[in-house]
Amino acid sequence: MDKKIDQIKKEIKSFHIKTYNDLEAFRIKFLGKKKGMLIVLFKEFKKISIYKRKIYGKIINELKKEAQNKINVFHLKNDIKNEKLLKVDPTIPGQSIEIGGRHPLSIIKNRIIDIFIKIGFTYVDGPEIEDDWHNFTALNIPIFHPSRDMQDTFFLCKNPDVLLRTHTSSVQIRYMKKHIPPFRVLSTGKVYRNETISSRSNFMFHQAEGFYIDKKVSFSDLKQTIHYLITSLFGEAKIRFRPSYFPFTEPSAEVDIYCNSEWVEIMGCGMIDPQVLKNVNIDSEIYSGFAFGLGIERLALIIYKIKDIRIYFDNDIRFLKQFKSEF
Repeated sequence: MDKKIDQIKKEIKSFHIKTYNDLEAFRIKFLGKKKGMLIVLFKEFKKISIYKRKIYGKIINELKKEAQNKINVFHLKNDIKNEKLLKVDPTIPGQSIEIGGRHPLSIIKNRIIDIFIKIGFTYVDGPEIEDDWHNFTALNIPIFHPSRDMQDTFFLCKNPDVLLRTHTSSVQIRYMKKHIPPFRVLSTGKVYRNETISSRSNFMFHQAEGFYIDKKVSFSDLKQTIHYLITSLFGEAKIRFRPSYFPFTEPSAEVDIYCNSEWVEIMGCGMIDPQVLKNVNIDSEIYSGFAFGLGIERLALIIYKIKDIRIYFDNDIRFLKQFKSEF
């Protein structure tokens, strides 16, 4: 018993407490309620005679006080340090906090929204999980239409068909069902297609789509709107319209701009097919309209001269820091 007491006393004195982790280790080792060395000594009282218990009890209580005093001294020293830290001159400039910046995709998206709001477009949003009718059938893409092969779709369930939308055109259908022309509408959001991830493609990307429906809307209105968008984003640029095919527009066109000594495709557009208008109970004999869609990732690649689309989703702060000035 005497040897154990001497050993514990030496260990209490020699134990160095420099951090709060050290303090906790010290408390558990000597004052722990289950396996603390002093608690173990108290339990060994049963093995000694009754007249000796009073003597050893006093010694062990003194050791307990010594251990607790060591803890109190540590707390006192740290309280003094903390108090000194609080007495800092508030006029001294503090450490600057790094402010983040917007993601380039958010920057381009917001620019597109601002551009169209200035000419009377309304911004709307829609669900990313769609049914077959809104995503395909209402857009003149019936079940056996070959254009469905152009979009490799992520289906969530069958009968009824529920899927991750392949384009934001489904927002167009939802809006037209609930509103009476005329209207100008812009929507943006994520779309999903089963594509191989590479420097130029991903299974998920962001799309912006606009449409305008009114009496006597013509292809020249569409061209003027596209010209306004491109010059707002790129300044004066060479623009080329190429005949193309989309099941929900007729006639349809791809739009290219001349960039870095080559023509680059940036969007598709066309006059809304009369069948689409009929599907949402709009009289195609009275109203006509145009629609356009573009990928935001592709625009950002061109505007910021980014070479690999995958870097958008790497969450690399070194990449994002470049866009602070655009916050």
